[in-house]
Formats: sequence, C-alpha cells, structure tokens
Amino acid sequence: MSDIFNVYCDESCHLEHDHQLAMVLGAVWCPIEKSREIAVRLREIKQKNGLSRDFEVKWTKISPAKAAFYIDLIDYFFDDDDLSFRALIIPDKTKINHDAILGQDHDTWYYKMYFDMLKVIFRPDARYRVYLDIKDTRGAEKARKLHDVLCNNMYDFSREVIERLQLVHSHEVEQLQLADLLIGAVSYINRGLAGNAGKMAVIDRIKQRSGYDLTRTTLLRENKFNLFRWHAQELQA
Repeated sequence: MSDIFNVYCDESCHLEHDHQLAMVLGAVWCPIEKSREIAVRLREIKQKNGLSRDFEVKWTKISPAKAAFYIDLIDYFFDDDDLSFRALIIPDKTKINHDAILGQDHDTWYYKMYFDMLKVIFRPDARYRVYLDIKDTRGAEKARKLHDVLCNNMYDFSREVIERLQLVHSHEVEQLQLADLLIGAVSYINRGLAGNAGKMAVIDRIKQRSGYDLTRTTLLRENKFNLFRWHAQELQA
C-alpha cells in the first residue's frame, strides 16, 4: 500500500460572529488507493436505504425517519479500517481574545486551528492530498492561505508532503459528506443540543462504537476517532 492519503476537511460554526459558542474543525482520511472503493460502498449504503446514490449526506438533514440510514453510515465508518477521523473542538469562541496577540485576527487564528487539527494526521514520510468543501466566494483565497500555512509549519517548502489542497463540491465527494456527518455530531453535542431524536440516535451510536463521550480530548495516538478539545489559554499563555 502506498503512503499517499486523501484528507477530506470540513467545519462547523467556524464564523466569528455566527452566534454559536462551539466550533469544530475536522477531517476524514484514507489511503488514496482505497478512496474509490470507499466511495462506492457509501453509495451502496444510500441505495440499500432507498435513497438515490447521488443523495447528499448532511448532518442537517437527519430526522428520526432517516436515523437508521445515518447509523448504517456510522457503522461502516467504524468497520472500515482504512477510514479515520480527527476533530478539533473549540468549546467557546467568545473566550478568544484576538487583540491580546500581536498580529492575530480571526482569520489568522482560524488557520492556526486548522494546522492544529491536521498536524496529528500528517507524517513527514507520507504524502497528502487535502480536499475542502467549497462554502463561499472566499474559498480559493482561504485554500491558498491554508496550503501555505500547513506547508510552512511542516517545513514542507517544496510541497512534497502536502502535494495538493483543492476545493471540491461536497455533493460530489462521498468522504466529504461522511466528514460533515461526523463533525456535525461532535458539534451538536458540544453545543449542548439534544432536541432531535434522530441526531441523538446517531450520536449515541458514535459514542457506543468509539467508546468516547465526544466532548473530551482522546489520546494523541488514537487513530480511528481522534478528538482534541482546545482552550483559549493554551494559545495565549
């Protein structure tokens, strides 16, 4: 098996003034040669549940009526050894004092957080192709900046480790949809929400399969379902 990996990144409640306390950045990754096989299997799960193969999986779409389908996706993620997930949880964005750090604004901090989320995934002896969901008109600028930040922090100035950082449409990429589902679950529980029975059923299955409560930091070497809960004083101390 090669040492090239596809990394699929997404985010929840990442804007500075979106009136949400908790923010989550996350990624699903797999070996590049397994990517097509995984995408096919995810489409098969959709069809098995009576949905179109082109149905876009999104956390916001979960209802009690579709809970069984989303739980099937969660079970597939945990059953497939080629899939891994990592998320960085910022429990309270209001406690971040950008003015206290020279040269920092929300965007600068955002890129630092993205690096903190991804640095545990990257190995210097492997190569990575990173895919981000297109969300707004600033996407291309953000992607260029993030690629620069990641490579500079890894001393990967020739971009031999992080070969590519590319914007894609989530409805076309099955693994990105899976990332949206897992990030959505982590974000929901860390925002203290519990009103949707379908979403809570999915969260309960993730807790059961992972052995974690989704609100605390896991061991650094946890390879399947890795979480890091960040606190403002860790950066500003």
